[in-house]
Amino acid sequence: MPNINEKQTTSSVQEWTFTNELRENFWQHYDLTELTQAEWEALCDGCGACCLVKFLEEEDEPDAVEYTDVACQLLDCQTGYCSNYEHRQRFVPDCISLTVDKLQDMLWLPHNCAYKRLFLGQPLPQWHLLITKDKRRTRQGMKASGVGVAGRCISETVVSEDMLEERIVQWVYP
Repeated sequence: MPNINEKQTTSSVQEWTFTNELRENFWQHYDLTELTQAEWEALCDGCGACCLVKFLEEEDEPDAVEYTDVACQLLDCQTGYCSNYEHRQRFVPDCISLTVDKLQDMLWLPHNCAYKRLFLGQPLPQWHLLITKDKRRTRQGMKASGVGVAGRCISETVVSEDMLEERIVQWVYP
C-alpha cells in the first residue's frame, strides 16, 4: 500500500502525493527521534494553529496558553497554509522550526497536533491524512472536529499589537 507524503511546494501541507518515502505506519513503529525528514513532515496535519499569535501565561504550565485569531504574515488565512514554507525563516526569523528536541517545551501546541500527540504517547486523530489516505476525508474530519485556522484568522499585517489581547479565541485547544 502506498504511503502519503507532502509534495514540497511553497506551502507546508498544501498538496499531498502518494509516495514510497514513508515506512508503513511509521508513527506506530518508530520513536520520533528515528523518523526521516519526509516522515517528520508528513506528521503535520496542516491545521495552522502553530502560526497563530499566542500568549504563553506560564512557561512551566504549557496548557496556560491563549491563542488569538491573528496569524503570521506568511500564513494564507483562506487556506491555512504557509505561503513560503521553504523560506519562511528568511522572512520571519522567529518562526519556530519544530524539532523533536523542542517538543517538551512546546506542549502549548494544539491537542490535535500529531507531534504533540505522539510525544505524549497518544494516537493520531482518526481524520489524519496518514490514516485516511484521502485528502477530502481528512479535511472533512478536521472541519467536523473544529480543527484548523483556514477562514478563521486574519494576518498580523492588519492588526496592531495593541489589539492582540482583544483577538483571543476559544476554538484552539492546547
